[in-house]
Amino acid sequence: MKLNTRKLVLALALTGSLTACAPVMIGGAVMGSLVAVDRRTAGIQVEDERIELNVVASIDKNLGDRVHINVTSYNRQVLLTGEVPNARDKDNAQQLASRTENVRLVVNELAVMGKTSLTDRSSDTLITGRVKAALVDAQDIFANAFKVVTERGTVYLMGRVTQREANRATEIARGVSNVKRVVRVFEIISEEELQRLVPKAPEKDKPEPKK
Repeated sequence: MKLNTRKLVLALALTGSLTACAPVMIGGAVMGSLVAVDRRTAGIQVEDERIELNVVASIDKNLGDRVHINVTSYNRQVLLTGEVPNARDKDNAQQLASRTENVRLVVNELAVMGKTSLTDRSSDTLITGRVKAALVDAQDIFANAFKVVTERGTVYLMGRVTQREANRATEIARGVSNVKRVVRVFEIISEEELQRLVPKAPEKDKPEPKK
């Protein structure tokens, strides 16, 4: 599978501070985080769901319950998180995902270790909820542009976003309690492309001419 790495960024945001950005103005209106729509086409959204189901089925069939693997697909980019007992299973999981139809890239973040407990997974779910809520509260980015996955306190951020949005979302996620680190798995787009993707606000009705 040929990987298109020019626009795809996988970076660890472990140290250092990030600069917050002012709200973006388009047509004189501030872009609120709740008015955004998914930046994938409807067809790609359906395809991502199909990819997730197919990868999970393939992993279950070939690796069984000795592994704990979560599969997340965004714009046909597959993120593998969880735990496997050995490096061979980690490599096999990546190969199974790579061979799945329409997958264009696999980001393998599987850890070679024992399975996490139910308590750990519940904690991860809470962290994911907190990060999503924090993104919604921020008024200078689109919360719906991001997919959030948490594994063992590590937050993975996915989406088609600008560099400004990537930095801002990372800053927000790092500020959420119990987040150990943030991993960015983004497809970076330009500000010009963002403006083409953002729905335009409806024009105000023009007043009828006086008679």
